[in-house]
Amino acid sequence: MEKPENCIIVIFGASGDLTKRKLIPALYKLFEHDLLPERFAILGVARTELTDKKFRDAVFQFTGSGESNNELRERFKRHLNYIHLKDYSPAEFAGLNKKLKSLDAELETGGNCIYYLATPPGAFEDIVLSLGVEKMQFQGENNWKRLIIEKPFGNSLESAKELNRRLCRIFNENQIYRIDHYLGKETVQNIFVTRFSNGIFEPLWNRNYVHHVEITAAESEGIGSRGGYYDQSGALRDMVQNHLLQVLGLIAKEPPSSIRSEAVRDEKLKVFESLRIMKPEDVESHVIRGQYVANKIGREIVAGYREEMGVERESHTETYVAIKLFIDNWRWGGVPFYLRTGKRMPAAVTEAVIHFRPTPHSLFRGMDGSLNQLVIRIQPDEGMLLKISMKVPGRGYNVQEINMDFHYSELAGQYVPGAYERLLLDAIEGDTTLYARGDAVEACWNFIQPIVDAWQKYPGIKLFGYPAGTWGPENADDLIEESGLTWRYPCRNLSGEGSYCEL
Repeated sequence: MEKPENCIIVIFGASGDLTKRKLIPALYKLFEHDLLPERFAILGVARTELTDKKFRDAVFQFTGSGESNNELRERFKRHLNYIHLKDYSPAEFAGLNKKLKSLDAELETGGNCIYYLATPPGAFEDIVLSLGVEKMQFQGENNWKRLIIEKPFGNSLESAKELNRRLCRIFNENQIYRIDHYLGKETVQNIFVTRFSNGIFEPLWNRNYVHHVEITAAESEGIGSRGGYYDQSGALRDMVQNHLLQVLGLIAKEPPSSIRSEAVRDEKLKVFESLRIMKPEDVESHVIRGQYVANKIGREIVAGYREEMGVERESHTETYVAIKLFIDNWRWGGVPFYLRTGKRMPAAVTEAVIHFRPTPHSLFRGMDGSLNQLVIRIQPDEGMLLKISMKVPGRGYNVQEINMDFHYSELAGQYVPGAYERLLLDAIEGDTTLYARGDAVEACWNFIQPIVDAWQKYPGIKLFGYPAGTWGPENADDLIEESGLTWRYPCRNLSGEGSYCEL
């Protein structure tokens, strides 16, 4: 495999958890598999006073132990550098610019540079503005500059537009990489391949053969120490606006003209622009919001959301949301899509389920009533499962549902990169396919904003409680109106005996 171009990777917020737990381990894995450039440097930038040695010691413990020899680990360490800034003002960036030019000359990286904003969103504007003042965003014919930013990409439609405006005053859109780690997961990418490389699936992937589509992102943990942030965000902004809608875009998009980045992202944008915008009177019947309450799980008493640290005692922030939505285009007209996400659920599982229409005439009435399902498991235990009906051996035509399944873990000898590994390597190579584009972010917010507005304007819209360790409010079952159908429950509600999951 051809090596990527030499470059410097600058990480703002280098003393934070994201850098320690995700970015440095991902870069080390890439180094371990010989996927980084021949010449590169990683420059940590933060307001914490650290030396190069202290920075290396602080972050390197998160790369794991026993996974490679000490000599390799020491070689990687030498690529780590650090610079302390008092703040992110233009005056401080003069020193940063000088440091970068020194590293560039020493390593002959040709002026190629990635700026990774691993900071709270409130620092984005200051950092980008200071980069612009020092003219650190300019690229030439033979070198490049790229900016990676983490979600949230705004907390409303207007703030997302304003963020895009401010970013694009300094950087060109094709320099901006909005990272969503869900899109780096192998199974998410495989949705694209499954659809468009298999003749048995693509002809069925439309309103004529699909009954409904279900996307779930369940988390077993609560909010932990994120109460202050989460109480201002909630499940709708934190999960649906980005992660779930991005997965929806992959499932629902039309075949692109090629696998070029812009062709793929153009088709996702069309899906987001086709989402039926909800009127205020539709929100209560199409969206269920919930909040977990205290419950006993096994021998442990789990606190309710309002008892969590940093949460307002009368908070109406949702920790669960389920949505019924429609895509108003030729392929999906009339097909309902159901999205749900929640915290303190029975298991941490993310999956998409394609429910196919039943046969037009049931020969085995009463025995084959279930819909065929294609289950795409994103996490954990990535894989795919097809549910079909088969005859039970013996007399008569007794029918039983069976599973045909595949797990990525069964690919012996195949290295499956983590999400951040894949996305960081794509950014180094200049591939934006798995990154969100500014217009797509705004289109997603255009769908989400009316729901947020309705909750704020009409306080009578109910917030349902659900016991921690369960699948959310029972009212969410009412979204799926057809008799005999409900959500797919891959795990049972937690009890003293634990839980089990199916794939």
